[in-house]
Amino acid sequence: MDELGRKTVEEFKQSEKLPVIVVLENICSAYNVGSVFRTADAFLLEAIYITGYTCIPPHKEIKKTALGAEDTVTWQHFANAKLAIDDLKEKGYQVYAVEQAEGSIALNGLPYRPGEKIAMVLGNEVTGVEQTTIEQCKACIEIPQLGMKHSLNIATAAGVVLWEVVRTMIADGD
Repeated sequence: MDELGRKTVEEFKQSEKLPVIVVLENICSAYNVGSVFRTADAFLLEAIYITGYTCIPPHKEIKKTALGAEDTVTWQHFANAKLAIDDLKEKGYQVYAVEQAEGSIALNGLPYRPGEKIAMVLGNEVTGVEQTTIEQCKACIEIPQLGMKHSLNIATAAGVVLWEVVRTMIADGD
């Protein structure tokens, strides 16, 4: 473990975070929530905003997949996505929904400018991001998919989207 250069919980909490916040809207599976916590920890993201009926820590299923990331990543619960997005906009975040929608932007075309703060909304495993939430967002970001299936598990989608955002920020020197 020492060779991996892993941060302690305290080192993680004191580290400068990337200006990225994940918004989880009405996620049914606590395992998916835990996976997103783990991804947020891996990429040193600023926070996770949990909205609606998405379960919150402490929760045994979150703990099982988060593997302790629920103790390192800052998170906040909001009654609904509107309140979370209002908070994000007030803090200067560009908010995007991760959703297949008419006029969506391919993930590799994310209109990112260096220094920009970004929030990504991930929706329910079956119904996706709610339309009223999409209407509050700057745009929808879609993961290009080439096969027969045109959907990904939310935990997988989070990993793909968040890595692209982080990769873009790192490439631009943030």
